[in-house]
Order: sequence, then C-alpha cells, then structure tokens
Amino acid sequence: MARKSYTSEGITVSFDGVRCIHAAECVRGLPEVFDTGKRPWIQPEHSEPGAVTQTVLRCPSGALQFEREDGVRETAPDENTIALVADGPLYARGDIEIRDTEGEVLNGETRVALCRCGASGNKPFCDNTHKETGFSHDGSLGENRFSQEEIPNGRALGVVPTLNGPLLIQGKIELRDAAGEVSYAGGKAALCRCGRSGNKPFCDGTHARTGWREDQTA
Repeated sequence: MARKSYTSEGITVSFDGVRCIHAAECVRGLPEVFDTGKRPWIQPEHSEPGAVTQTVLRCPSGALQFEREDGVRETAPDENTIALVADGPLYARGDIEIRDTEGEVLNGETRVALCRCGASGNKPFCDNTHKETGFSHDGSLGENRFSQEEIPNGRALGVVPTLNGPLLIQGKIELRDAAGEVSYAGGKAALCRCGRSGNKPFCDGTHARTGWREDQTA
C-alpha cells in the first residue's frame, strides 16, 4: 500500500496504512482533521498547519508524516528513546536508522513502532498482530543487558533486525518501561523480537532454542 497524501493550504499530510497500528493519537488530538467516519478521513483544511503538525508528531508509528510549504520539517529529538508498550510493540523515537547486517541504512526514521511479539507480517515494524496472537507482557524492564562500553559517537540510533534473531541496537539510547518511569541507558543491546524471552525486552537466546524463524507470521 502506497502512501496517500492529503493537501490543504500550507501543509500536506501523508498516510501509510501498512505502518498504522491504530494508536488513535491523531483522532484524539485533532478530531476535526482526523475522523475515520468521514471520507477522506484526513482533512487538514479544517485546522491550521501548526496544530496539524503537532498532531502528526504524536503518531508513534510514523504512519503519518507532513510537508509544510513554509519549510518547517520534522527533526529528530535530542535523545533517542525506546518505550515499551504493555502487551504491544516498542515505540522508538530519535535519529533512527534501520540497517541491514552489513550496516547499510535501509530507512531513516524519527518515529517507529517495532514488533516484539514475533508475528508481524511487516517486520521489523509492528502491524498489530500481537492482538491476534495474544502476546502478553506488562511492559516492565528485565535485567539490564545494555553494554556501557564503546557507545558509538553521533546521534544516530542503529536498529538492525538480525536474521532469525534479535534487534541489535547500536547508539546512545534510553530504554523506558511502559509507565515511562524506570529506564536503562547505554549504547548497545540485543532486544527480543520473537516474543518469548524470559528477560523482556532483552534477548535471552530463546529464539534459538525454540527455532523461531524470521518468516513466521503467527
């Protein structure tokens, strides 16, 4: 599914339905613009560009993006963060680079929702399959497995989905629990994406013991 664009004076809002996980931040934030009961469901002409921009930035998955005629653009926050969602994905914000195992940047992002149930059909991104499979985790942080050594220089946060294995996190990062209170900080970690680790959100090798495969969707 390609991005669809909705244009009004001063701003264009684009939407990627594949990336959308129905967090509904847009609907709650600016219902006069984002209304799923209307067609089209995005009508940016019903508000001013500043309000639309701020609402788009609340979208945790990056499904919503904007372009402004005055040159205002989205910039990465000063700190990279990953927040756990209870019974759901990882919300990452920052100067995010989705990389392959060779280090090539595949996507540059500022907001993503990353699958941690192991069943998404759009890995490494969440597609809400966790709701169908009954994935359950309270969003607490297990034993800290962050490496404090050799924190990479620069702001970029590398996110590397390894084949049939964890997400490798490379870069200065703060990891927060679902309540947004307890946090760990570091530079390198392996995060579970099979959904079965006993030390969530960190990988504990369960994917190897259970034979989890990258192409599993259930």
